[in-house]
Amino acid sequence: MKMLYCKKCLQPNTRPGILFSDDQVCYACLYEEEKKKIDWEKRFEDLVAIAQEAKEKARKANCMWDCAIGVSGGKDSTFQALYAKEKLGLRVLLVNCRPDKITEIGQHNLDNLVDKGFDMIQLRPNPVVAKKLARKTFFERGNIVAASEYCLYASVFVVADRFHIPLIIHGENDALTLGTALKQEQTDDAFSVASLDTVRGFDIDELIEGVEGVTRNDMRFYQIPDADHMKQKGIKAVFLQYYAKEWSQVYNADFAVSRGLWGRQREDLHDIGRYRLFTALDSDLQIANQMIKYLKFGFGFATDEACYDIREGRLSREEAIWLVNEYDGGCGEKYIRIACAYLDISETEFWEVVDSYVNKDLFEKVDGKWLAKFKVGEDFVS
Repeated sequence: MKMLYCKKCLQPNTRPGILFSDDQVCYACLYEEEKKKIDWEKRFEDLVAIAQEAKEKARKANCMWDCAIGVSGGKDSTFQALYAKEKLGLRVLLVNCRPDKITEIGQHNLDNLVDKGFDMIQLRPNPVVAKKLARKTFFERGNIVAASEYCLYASVFVVADRFHIPLIIHGENDALTLGTALKQEQTDDAFSVASLDTVRGFDIDELIEGVEGVTRNDMRFYQIPDADHMKQKGIKAVFLQYYAKEWSQVYNADFAVSRGLWGRQREDLHDIGRYRLFTALDSDLQIANQMIKYLKFGFGFATDEACYDIREGRLSREEAIWLVNEYDGGCGEKYIRIACAYLDISETEFWEVVDSYVNKDLFEKVDGKWLAKFKVGEDFVS
């Protein structure tokens, strides 16, 4: 096995869907260079025209809202919602897919956003079904939140389709910001989320097979409506990041904090596997899931943060390597216990399953702990 790193950032080729150039530079870094050539004033003018078209469609259809935005209340969705409302003058309907066991921080942030003057529809998939699906995907895929991600992606499309809302504003296109250009188009078309592995590989019958008491009728919130059908109805879906020059993880966090966002300030960064405080705020299950992802692919969320910071000039590659080594893959015992309690399994059973999904080409067990064979930032051949 070859684990290759982007020569500019710390993106590994083990990320599903990643695309490197012949010079071994990831497409996210190539896009960062391309951004310098973009006429951002023209992009904003185009976005204003899209917003104006949505307003006119909504008026003619007597629709209460011009656009729908899927939100968790976190940094990105806070920026999206307030940008659409205050800069584009859109009547916004917020759509929230409530996670099981929403955190206190997550609930505060959601309330804080709605209190800025928004209508919101909250979808809460049947928690009994959600837990059964989480157990199945954990045992069969090594992923606790795979099924819930279907709802996360689908919710805003479901609501926009049902209420004939003419515009959907998504946040960022992973093909641009993560470089996953093998699985998603590098455009403004947010209907492309239906092409993501998370969504594209979704087979209802396969997902519910063997899950007692769960039928296809329980899965309505887990499905994105047909994109062609929605387009024929005149619904457009765009990525805000494609049009807004100021979009970045750090900018969005600073903006959202200035408008009342809470982060994980009370946490030890080693326990959450990242060095910034403003991600994965509404669900604690994401923390353990990121640790599992790290053991499967050799990178976790600290790698993502480091890559953003390298590309945007906040860190050198050497500084970022230190941070990734220090925090990536970390998960406090508290979050292991939370995951086990949710899945109704013992910690012994949890680790038996996790161990079965560890990439043995990248990790070896020493004194009961999985240690990386590779060095961050250096190409590795097992």
